[in-house]
Amino acid sequence: MATRRKNRNQQTLILLVIGAGLVLVAVAALLALPKAQEQVAAQDISAIPAAVNFPAPDVQLTNLDGQPVALSDFYGNVILYNAWATWCPPCKAEMPTLQAYYEEYKENGFVIVAIEDGQPVDEVRAFVDEYNLTFPVWPDPEWKATTAFRTENLPTSFVIDRDGTVRLTWTGAISRAMLEQYVTPLLKQ
Repeated sequence: MATRRKNRNQQTLILLVIGAGLVLVAVAALLALPKAQEQVAAQDISAIPAAVNFPAPDVQLTNLDGQPVALSDFYGNVILYNAWATWCPPCKAEMPTLQAYYEEYKENGFVIVAIEDGQPVDEVRAFVDEYNLTFPVWPDPEWKATTAFRTENLPTSFVIDRDGTVRLTWTGAISRAMLEQYVTPLLKQ
């Protein structure tokens, strides 16, 4: 009987050690998960654009300095019109990616026109300063661009070719890889 009890105690101890080991492995996996998720940065996640083909509406607004501006002012360039908002987390996440791509390709006839969807001018200006944006940013407090392009979600981007035709549209944040894959070839045309 003592031998049986000793065997049971040994089995129980072995099961406890195995169970504790499994718990430690699970805890380690849970602790590693946030780090793995951090490695997949927001700029690496992207929607895939849809090919479209329609004339770009000639949206006319006022820039942050109060000057009249229009999308047609940039025809002859490849334009990425980015519809966004200061309060939108994926919009904020993609801004550094858009800024870096713009800096690299602006000399190749590329421009980003970021049209903010509905916030006051002072809030838009503060955002531009905070994110050090150097591409044109226009406030759209009356949603003229949103209406003209029939934008329903933010961020949404449209790529307009040098002739003023909308060629691509994205709903969601854009990654650098998607910009390189889909926009860079248009710059070579």
